[in-house]
Amino acid sequence: MKTLRRIMLVEDNLKDIDQTLAALGEHHLANEIVVARDGVEALDYLYCRGKFSGRDDGLPVVVLLDIKMPKLGAWRSCDK
Repeated sequence: MKTLRRIMLVEDNLKDIDQTLAALGEHHLANEIVVARDGVEALDYLYCRGKFSGRDDGLPVVVLLDIKMPKLGAWRSCDK
């Protein structure tokens, strides 16, 4: 039997987390969903650092990423 890999949701807004989890639940996905609340937490998960240092089950099959995140976001302003 093939093991299902996790889905990672990187989102800081609780309402958006709830809506995303509800939408995924409507499709009856069996995958576990891991939620990271900021970019640093997401990188810690992916690189098995900090509170995730004991994690050894591989990378998520997909990452759903909010672009504007606290601490570390994918979008950076070009204004200096």
